Amino acid sequence: MKSKSISRRDFLRTAGVGTAVLFTGGTFANLLSGCSLAEEAVRPAATLQSTPLRSSPANLTGLEIALSAIEDRVDILPGGATPVWRYQGEVLKGAASVLQTLPGSYLGPVLRLRRGQQVRVQFNNALIDPSIIHWHGLHLPEDMDGHPRYAVPAGQNYTYEFTVNNRAGTYWFHPHPHQLTGPQVYYGLAGLFLVSDEEEDEAGLPIGEYDIPLVIQDRTFDADNRLVYLPNGMMDQMNGFLGDRILVNGKPDFTLPVEAGVYRLRLLNGSNSRVYKLAWEDGLPLVVIATDGGLLEKPIKRDYVTLGPGERIELWADFSERRLGSDMRLVSLPFTAGGGGMMGGMMGGMGGMMGNSGALPNGARFEVLRVRIEKKASERHLLPEKLSTISRYQLKDSVNARKPRNFDLFMQQMTGTINGRRFQMDAVADDEVVRLNDLEVWQFANLGGGMGMMGGGSLPHPMHIHGVQFQVLERQVEQAFRSEYRTVSAGFVDEGWKDTVLVMPGERVRVLIKFDDYTGLYLYHCHNLEHEDAGMMRNYRVKA
Repeated sequence: MKSKSISRRDFLRTAGVGTAVLFTGGTFANLLSGCSLAEEAVRPAATLQSTPLRSSPANLTGLEIALSAIEDRVDILPGGATPVWRYQGEVLKGAASVLQTLPGSYLGPVLRLRRGQQVRVQFNNALIDPSIIHWHGLHLPEDMDGHPRYAVPAGQNYTYEFTVNNRAGTYWFHPHPHQLTGPQVYYGLAGLFLVSDEEEDEAGLPIGEYDIPLVIQDRTFDADNRLVYLPNGMMDQMNGFLGDRILVNGKPDFTLPVEAGVYRLRLLNGSNSRVYKLAWEDGLPLVVIATDGGLLEKPIKRDYVTLGPGERIELWADFSERRLGSDMRLVSLPFTAGGGGMMGGMMGGMGGMMGNSGALPNGARFEVLRVRIEKKASERHLLPEKLSTISRYQLKDSVNARKPRNFDLFMQQMTGTINGRRFQMDAVADDEVVRLNDLEVWQFANLGGGMGMMGGGSLPHPMHIHGVQFQVLERQVEQAFRSEYRTVSAGFVDEGWKDTVLVMPGERVRVLIKFDDYTGLYLYHCHNLEHEDAGMMRNYRVKA
């Protein structure tokens, strides 16, 4: 496929008048530097160099996987193939079953590994922009985690070698080059990393064809089936991109054929910025069995689940009482996405008018997928009373119980900041240094402020911390935001391990984190990918 380069000058000219960016292949380095809102000087993505790896672990086993980021074309809509970027995988050594594909999808492979397993991944960047893989949710050494300072130049390679230390759960992988994460994920670069262990085996959950990953994303296409990104330039960058069509596993109008039995549904919000309020349309409660960091201690029920970008949820779905030929619909229910008070309402309206005008608004009601009962069940599962054991952190054991480490989330000068700072490639402030093996309280505060166009309290911020799993300690919301907050708050599932937490307008969220095993430089950031690319991301350092 012939590449097409878009210059910074051309982007600035077209973005200013609201012209859509269409994906026809080619480079995004110049394009995104043109629309970046970050003010601090950062190392340009095109000049990043990968850092040599330390020597290979002596105890590495035979599992070796080749993973390439490539340009491709995939049939998504009728009338012609869509140019995409995608991961292509191959098992070089080890059992072929560790790598599965989603048939007909642009999404990358599903990697299925066990806790304690050692793996080598040979990453080849066959694109013409820098890229890097972040293993979202995995507990890894810093040079394996996918920090943008390790970005792999076009046409070059990088080898990841690590032991899978995480408990059984649904994790994922995606690019993380600075200022290029949003478009690279949007145009198709994402895959799943599923971990199993003995504790999960003992729970007796559905396996094989009854264990189904479901990646939910929103996308916009033009009349020629090309993907459209940032059609309104800087306003879409400020608000976060919202598409006009919902895809599941890379397919529109998704229908899942099932037996009248029990399934394990693994749901990932793989959208750039959209928040989902997921529910069965007929009002049947969702039975939740796992969150970002794996299985809960026991199943819980929710009328709906609120899922921010990057978050995962697993459901026990029992279709045994459904008649053959019937459908069930998983929908996203309406909610209020803007901030409280007059300013929040005004800015929410402005976002709707000046953002992607054809997009589904954040908080609209729409169908996500359909489940069709096509045949009788071949086996029967009973919902376990116990799923796993979670070691709970205690506030009294933290080193800063009386003085949480605070992170204020502001929108200033039409871009996001954390404690008034934007991303710098190697910079770490004094209050971003933590000690190895310390248990800390971190507080994310989305309360607004600053002199920018928009108060920080007008947008949700899904906050992701690299290299760790944490536990949510408490949530507090300001009085002015409570009516809007109540439209989503019953859907939070904070009972398990998390690596991403949705912080709503007017809300403070406190989490307990332990920094064990590894020292080094890691990221924390908003997982609204447009916010991240524009600088709402910082480093923290773990120091011995």
